[in-house]
Amino acid sequence: MRTLARTNDGRLQRGLSLVELMVGIAIGLFIVAAASLLLSRQLGENRRLLLETQLQQDLRASADIITRELRRAGYSGLAESSVWNPTIGTTTSNGYLELPVTTGATGSIEYNYKRPDNSPGPFKYWVDSGTIKTKLSATATPQDLTDKNVLFVDGLSFVLGTSTAVRLTCPKACPSPPPGMGDDYCWPTTAVRDLTVTITGHAVSDSAVQRSVTSRVRLRNDQVLFNAALPQACPA
Repeated sequence: MRTLARTNDGRLQRGLSLVELMVGIAIGLFIVAAASLLLSRQLGENRRLLLETQLQQDLRASADIITRELRRAGYSGLAESSVWNPTIGTTTSNGYLELPVTTGATGSIEYNYKRPDNSPGPFKYWVDSGTIKTKLSATATPQDLTDKNVLFVDGLSFVLGTSTAVRLTCPKACPSPPPGMGDDYCWPTTAVRDLTVTITGHAVSDSAVQRSVTSRVRLRNDQVLFNAALPQACPA
């Protein structure tokens, strides 16, 4: 809108004065700066949200793969050999029960089970320079489970939980029990085991974006332990 103002000599002035123009420009710059700051914050929050989502998905996918595989730990393929049978008589212990674990920035777990293709174990998951690696057999080349360009793994934790051991019943009593021990002292015991897997990490492009995921898995093969004093599970 054009404005008219009368100058000192009585002439009419058309348009804006220099002061009005400078004030208008200052207000416009202030509005543009505020809009730019708001847009920048929105773009930053959107980028951070995408990083958090990607990081959470990568951690969850890795935890799912690890727990799905660890569920098989301890499978021997000859479970019947650990149970007393009057026809067979002797029993053998499961040699796949051991689960050596470490925790931290170089956390790892070794496990074993009988595979259909007879691939030799033990198999393993571990952290190497911020990347979770997996070994599918004793002779296989280690492979990356996580993408080192996206996720840096700060820690890998395995916590083994074991239920109260339950004594299995044998058809015969233990011979010559020690003083204070019952005639079932030499019978084998069984326990249910589970693993709690925790993975923590941060985004490679932004170390402030950190996430952690925890997954719990029950091992399908229960732990059966023989008495060390006997060569078999139950008294002959």
